[in-house]
Amino acid sequence: MPIKIQRDLPAREILENENIFVMDEYRSMHQDIRPLKIVILNLMPLKEDTELQLLRALSNTPLQIDVTFLTVKSHVSQNTSANHLNQFYLTFEDIADQFFDGMIITGAPVEQMEFEEVDYWEELCTIFEWTKQHVTSTFHICWGAQAGLYYHFGLKKSLLDQKLFGIYEHKVSNRKIPLVRGFDDYFMAPHSRHTAVDSEDIHACPALTVLAESEEAGVFLTMTEGGRQIFVMGHPEYDRVTLKKEYDRDKGKGLDIQVPKDYFPGDDPQKRPNLQWRAHANALYTNWLNYYVYQVTPYDLGNTEYGMWI
Repeated sequence: MPIKIQRDLPAREILENENIFVMDEYRSMHQDIRPLKIVILNLMPLKEDTELQLLRALSNTPLQIDVTFLTVKSHVSQNTSANHLNQFYLTFEDIADQFFDGMIITGAPVEQMEFEEVDYWEELCTIFEWTKQHVTSTFHICWGAQAGLYYHFGLKKSLLDQKLFGIYEHKVSNRKIPLVRGFDDYFMAPHSRHTAVDSEDIHACPALTVLAESEEAGVFLTMTEGGRQIFVMGHPEYDRVTLKKEYDRDKGKGLDIQVPKDYFPGDDPQKRPNLQWRAHANALYTNWLNYYVYQVTPYDLGNTEYGMWI
């Protein structure tokens, strides 16, 4: 949250240089407050697990958030009951004429398919295009990030020799950008994917700024100018046992799956996994909501005079 101080306080310039958001009395007195409208396009198979993870991540802020869950109409979920979807989810047609402060597009278990082979790809492209005019900032996760980079910038993904699976160390760059405010120089984050977008391609894209990457896992966090589009290549929202559930599931299917890297103490799947990424995950979501949604979204979402959707 911003700090309200007098406009001419000498400390103001120092705080601003340290990337701390300050607000003078005039702006504070004339600032309108309302709940932030966030829409979550949940493409994960276990939707209720993902709902809990994302809501937990969004809860670490004093901001009031009004969440809408969205599902694709062109795909029938095999792992979530129709009753749950009918009761708690809308489709794109239901919200097409609305505006939102923020949007989250999750990952999906379709990464080994070509984008155009995914049965809801055309619908997703329509949503990607719609976000340009109807959402202040869109936060893409894992496959959702790969799909967004492909749609918006033509960056292709490639199949990895082995699944990237576990907890990986990442180094922060561009520290003055508010999205990584409060991060340590190095932090841990989960990955679980079979594909990747080449780091060189991301660095070479003039529209993107890389904020964090890993020697092993590649680019983790990148964004467009102003944070209108944010791409997270891993799963910072994961709970302590999410990777364990994935490991047990694949082992139960007889798949050749390695033990998640740096996850179980001593690589022993019988031991309780260490939780190493929650603090930075909370900081990431809090920074997104504060600096790229709350601080820049117009009070009247339908009013485009701010230039947000022009």
